[in-house]
Amino acid sequence: MAHDVRILTEADLRHALSLDLPLIDAVEQGFASLARGGVVMPPVLSMALEEMNAEVDVKTAYVPGFDDFALKVSPGFFNNPAKGLPSLNGLMILLSAETGLVRAVFLDNGYLTDLRTAAAGAVAARHLAPEVTTAGIFGTGVQARLQARAAHLVRPFQRCLVWGRDAGQAAACARDIAAATGAACRACDDPAEVVQQSQLVVTTTPATEPILQREWLHPGLHITAMGSDQAGKTEIAAAALAAADLYVCDRVSQCVLMGELRAARAQGLMPDEPPELGEIIIGTAPARRDAQQVTICDLTGTGVQDTAIAAFAMARIGTAGTRITA
Repeated sequence: MAHDVRILTEADLRHALSLDLPLIDAVEQGFASLARGGVVMPPVLSMALEEMNAEVDVKTAYVPGFDDFALKVSPGFFNNPAKGLPSLNGLMILLSAETGLVRAVFLDNGYLTDLRTAAAGAVAARHLAPEVTTAGIFGTGVQARLQARAAHLVRPFQRCLVWGRDAGQAAACARDIAAATGAACRACDDPAEVVQQSQLVVTTTPATEPILQREWLHPGLHITAMGSDQAGKTEIAAAALAAADLYVCDRVSQCVLMGELRAARAQGLMPDEPPELGEIIIGTAPARRDAQQVTICDLTGTGVQDTAIAAFAMARIGTAGTRITA
């Protein structure tokens, strides 16, 4: 029997969805569902194409109670800008959890991934960061800007410091964050200064050697690390990870393979099983105990976030897109 399939472009999705509190709440509920159990989320299928300076990730998750689930294909080809093409693209397929039939195809070029990744950072800040007057951002790309916007929604800050390897790009990023949040933002050429002056730091770089060092930690600091999503990446020194009062994973089984936890375990540190963000959300694991603790949240990106954002998008799109009969 034929059925209708919605085809939505990036333009359709940008018109219907933006980074806001309801979207953050939807991603938070995905993490909560993961902690409650019953979610089926296979390991990330990750393919590194070194000769092309590229990687491709495939993620999915079935969430009990959701009408649909998402299958996401996310390529990153990092030589593309020299060809006049974007580095990131991809799509999500939304399938019925009852029949397996395709309900929608989101040709989002990574837009939904950008939103759900930023939303996860906001969820981490909401549950782990203390009161924030100054936020620090490592990195100067799309996620640097989105993470700052997302953090400001849940922990409104007055100042923001941006560090990047390219001073011009850091200054441009700071201007964009200032325009989006109203905070006083500036580029900073010393990453240690960014950490030492901030209560919330978000790292968004593709670094393969640690940037953030143990000696930079101070009481009342929360760090969200979201750049390490491949086995060769690391942004935070293993000693800094081990020194934190509370370290939290989005998914332990992923962080031990591709997150900051991987590098720490390789050095014989942090042998204990850390809590997951969803457990903090539903209260089955302790959150920050006081404003002086140092906390770190390691975000590698989960399939449950993709299903959560795709379901949220489906509810928001109204009559947008093209219908085809399959």
